[in-house]
Amino acid sequence: MKKNPAEEDAPPEPLIQEDSRRAAWRSRITPLLNEFPTPFFLFATEPIEAGLEELTRAFEGIPITHWLSVKTQPLPALLRWWNAASRPVEVVSGWELKLALQCGVPSHRLLVNGPAKHHWLPEFQIEGLHVHLDSPAEAGAIAPIAAKRRWKLGLRCCPMSEFDPETPRYPSQFGMSGEELASAVRILAGHRLAVESLHFHLRTNVARAEVYRTAISEVMAMAEACGVRPAVLDIGGGMPARHVRGMRGWNVDQNFSVSELSAALKQALVEHPSLKEIWMENGRWLLADSGVLAVRILDVKERRGMRSLICDGGRTLNAMPSCWEQHDMTSIPLRTGPCVMTTVNGPTCMAFDKLARGQLPGDLAPGD
Repeated sequence: MKKNPAEEDAPPEPLIQEDSRRAAWRSRITPLLNEFPTPFFLFATEPIEAGLEELTRAFEGIPITHWLSVKTQPLPALLRWWNAASRPVEVVSGWELKLALQCGVPSHRLLVNGPAKHHWLPEFQIEGLHVHLDSPAEAGAIAPIAAKRRWKLGLRCCPMSEFDPETPRYPSQFGMSGEELASAVRILAGHRLAVESLHFHLRTNVARAEVYRTAISEVMAMAEACGVRPAVLDIGGGMPARHVRGMRGWNVDQNFSVSELSAALKQALVEHPSLKEIWMENGRWLLADSGVLAVRILDVKERRGMRSLICDGGRTLNAMPSCWEQHDMTSIPLRTGPCVMTTVNGPTCMAFDKLARGQLPGDLAPGD
């Protein structure tokens, strides 16, 4: 039986452990260190392609569409690469929508999500967008434009299984309750607009596939109560990224079964005949493996049993996810000396600014 990450810390292991993934990234970065100053990010599309192939195998037999979450990695080169394969794109802000359009993504392959977009979306008088409405206020403001511009509309739901991950007793701010959903449906009906899709987004790093199964049952019941029978169910993102550990050291995907999620989706398609397609917007599951942050050690301090590596990049400026996750590390050159307790710090004058803490080779030095 797997241990509960909340109950016990993982054993202290070296943060740098050589493997093929880290060796491949080191070979990519090494020739760039004399060409570009640190800190810099380096990205590659091969891990994304491999992830898409893995998802295709995992969800074989399911009519599924994978949308690129632009907010997760808003890179023009990535958007152009993704669009060249005629894949669709999901945006949550006016800036992201402009970027996608500039990168050549056609409007019919664009999905607009996110809250309070009725304050910026009306300025985009373009045809054929997919839009998921987040509230009755959005429905009221966007419906007349949608009718004129032939936008395909969906409704975002907030099931009971969706909550604020920092304070689980409270709901998140996304989507609509049952009453709000009914109000939005009435507004759209008044403009003779159909509800084509239903959407929910649980959170990042959903622990178990069963949570999706519960949420699907909830939102489909909410839709049925409003007389809505959508053709598309969008289950958002949130599948826990591979090769990522929580702050206690346990892999965030240790209890997640993709095969169980696949079974839940197949069951939903059988139980709800109106459904013809499933959409997913996995951001970090697809993209977390596709980039690295390169930082250089500027100074080293040792005090009270802790070695501190002060680097030119860190949490505050470059890597906020280090607040809640641990990430793989390697060094150039590859150091293999005896490990000591070490904190990898950024350059800002904030104790908060640390990328990692754990066992690292004691021969890491300024310039590495």
